[in-house]
Amino acid sequence: QVQLLESGGGLVQPGGSLTLSCAASGSIVSIDDMGWYRQSPGKERELVATITGGGIPTYADSVRGRFTISGDSAKNTAFLRMNSLKPEDTAVYYCNLEGRDSTWRRMNYWGQGTLVTVSS
Repeated sequence: QVQLLESGGGLVQPGGSLTLSCAASGSIVSIDDMGWYRQSPGKERELVATITGGGIPTYADSVRGRFTISGDSAKNTAFLRMNSLKPEDTAVYYCNLEGRDSTWRRMNYWGQGTLVTVSS
């Protein structure tokens, strides 16, 4: 069993910055991929950024160059630094983890979500 503790959301003005964090705990023994998806009203959930256990990032075109994902492998924690925020970044951001348990079975877990609001 794995738990994801997600934090860092809030209200910021356009052009501002915010950092999200997601810490995994429990029975995970190896992380395949970890990052964030977001969802705003009336839209489907979409990928924002992920990072593999080997440190390879993937970014949505809409955030590339503004957001940076990083990880602390010793703590099974990921960070998303969001710069130059725009109103269209407003959404609930959900942390996601894909990994392996002690028998190498695949697992997929979601955090509780954190609301990011970009508004003047």
